[in-house]
Amino acid sequence: MSEATGRERSWWGWGWADEAVDAEGCAKLARRVGPFLPLDGELTPVPAVPELPPSRLRPPAAIAALCRDDARSRAAHAYGRAYRDVVRLLHGVLDNPPDLVAYPQDEAAVIAVLDWASDAGVPVVPFGGGTSVVGGVEYRGGGPWLSLDLTGLSGVVEVDEVSRAALIRGGTFGPDLEDALRPYGLTLRHFPQSFAFSTFGGWLATRAGGHYATGYTHIDDLVESMRVVTPAGVAQSLRVPASGAGPSPDRFWLGSEGTLGVITEGWARVQQRPSFRAGTALRFSVYADAVHAVRAVAQSGLRPANCRLLDPLEAMLGAAAADGSSRLLLGFESADHPVDALLARAVQLCREHGGTEEDTARDTTGRWRDTFVGAPYLRDGLARLGVVVETFETACTWAAFEALHAAVVTAAASAGEAETGSPALVTCRFTHVYPDGPAPYFTVYAAGRRGGEVAIWDALKQAAGDAIAAHGGTITHHHAVGRDHLPWYTRQRPEPFALALRAAKSAVDPAGVLNPGVVLP
Repeated sequence: MSEATGRERSWWGWGWADEAVDAEGCAKLARRVGPFLPLDGELTPVPAVPELPPSRLRPPAAIAALCRDDARSRAAHAYGRAYRDVVRLLHGVLDNPPDLVAYPQDEAAVIAVLDWASDAGVPVVPFGGGTSVVGGVEYRGGGPWLSLDLTGLSGVVEVDEVSRAALIRGGTFGPDLEDALRPYGLTLRHFPQSFAFSTFGGWLATRAGGHYATGYTHIDDLVESMRVVTPAGVAQSLRVPASGAGPSPDRFWLGSEGTLGVITEGWARVQQRPSFRAGTALRFSVYADAVHAVRAVAQSGLRPANCRLLDPLEAMLGAAAADGSSRLLLGFESADHPVDALLARAVQLCREHGGTEEDTARDTTGRWRDTFVGAPYLRDGLARLGVVVETFETACTWAAFEALHAAVVTAAASAGEAETGSPALVTCRFTHVYPDGPAPYFTVYAAGRRGGEVAIWDALKQAAGDAIAAHGGTITHHHAVGRDHLPWYTRQRPEPFALALRAAKSAVDPAGVLNPGVVLP
C-alpha cells in the first residue's frame, strides 16, 4: 500500500492493482489481437494470494521488527515482473518464495541484516521496486532466503542548487524523486518505462536507461558519487564532477545488481526542467530508408530528446498507423533556448531519406505514448488471454544492424512456430540511438498453450538471445543481466574481467550471500 496515494500495488502483476486490465478490457484486447494470433477464448481469473509453506527462517531479535513472513509480502517479492514471472504468479506457481522480507528504514538496519545473513549463510536479494524483467530479484537456489526491500530508504536528502546535484536515497521511487526536485525547478530527467514503480538505487544497480534517445540517458551519466553497504564495510566514493584517479569506484557498483553491495544513497546530477519543446512524426514507406534517416540524425550532433523509430508492425499496434509504413517520432527540448531550428534541421535530414511529415503528428505521438505507458498492463491482460509476450533489447553498430535485425525477427518467429504451430509476431523500435549505432527493442507475441507459457517464453528467449549474440549485439542495453541473461553475458564478458569480478565478489562478500546467481554464476 502506498502511504502517499492509499493505492495498492498488484502482488502478481504490473503496477497499481486498480489499473489492471479488467474482464471487459481483456475482451476488447482479444478482439484487437484475435486477427493476428489464435486465441482459445479463455480468460484466466485474477489470482488470490496463495497459501505458502511456513518460513524456514527465524530472525534474531535485533532485526525481527524489520521482517515480515506473511504470504502476501513473500509472494509479492518472489519474482520480478517479466512475462515469465507474471504468468507463474497468475497460476500460483511459487517454487521458492522468500522466507522473510526485511524492510530497513536506514543504513544501520541494512548493516544489521547483512551482518546476520553473512553469519548465518542466508542469501539476501536486494529488492527496490521489483520491476526486474531478467530474473534479477528471484533467488533460484533451493534453500531459505531473505528479500531486502529497500523502499524504506527513501527521499531526497539534499539539493545543491549551485552545483545542480541532489543526494537521493536508494529506495526513492521515480515520481517521489521528481516531486522533491520540482519546487527547485529541477529534474533528474531519467524516465525509464518502469519510472513509476522503480527506484533510484535500482536504476544504479542495473545501469538503467531512461526514456530519452540521445545525450545523458543512462543513469551512469548522471551519477556523481555513491554510498554502498557490503558485508566487508561501507564504501563512499568522492563527490566530484570527474576524476582520473584510477579505476572508478562508482563504475564498480554500477550494474552490480546487488551482488557486490547494497546501494543506500547517491549524489546525482540534476538540471533545469525544460520549457522549450518541439516535435513531429514522420512517415517512411521503406523501412531501410527510415533507418538511414535515423543514422543521419544521430550522427548530426543535433541530439534529439526523442528519436524513436517504429517499424510498420510496431507503428500499427502501438500508434494505429495502418498504412504499412514506419513512423519516426522526433522531438527536442531545452531549458535554455528554443529548439524549433533543431527540429527543422532534423526533419530536413529525414526528407533527404524519403521521410514525410504527418499532418496528424500529434495524434500519432500521443497514441504511441499512451500505448507505451500502458504496455505492461496490456501485457498482463494478454497473459490472462493465453498470449505469450516477450521483449528483447540490444545495441549494435549501424553496420551490424541490418543483419542482426533480420536474424532476430527470423529466429523469434521460427521459435514461435516451432512451439505453437503459428509464427510469432515480431516488432522492432529504436529506444536509443548513438552516432555509432542504435538500440533496437524487439517485442514478440506468440500464441500460448495453457500450462506451457513458460516453456514457450524460454524458447523465444533462447532463440533471440542466440541471434543477438551471433550478430554482434550486446545481450542487454538497459534491462540488466539478472539470471535470465547470464548465459550470454558470460560469453560476452572478457575472461580476465571475469577473474577480477570473481575476486572482487569474494573480497566484499566473503560468505557469498548477496544475490547469488546474478552477474556471476
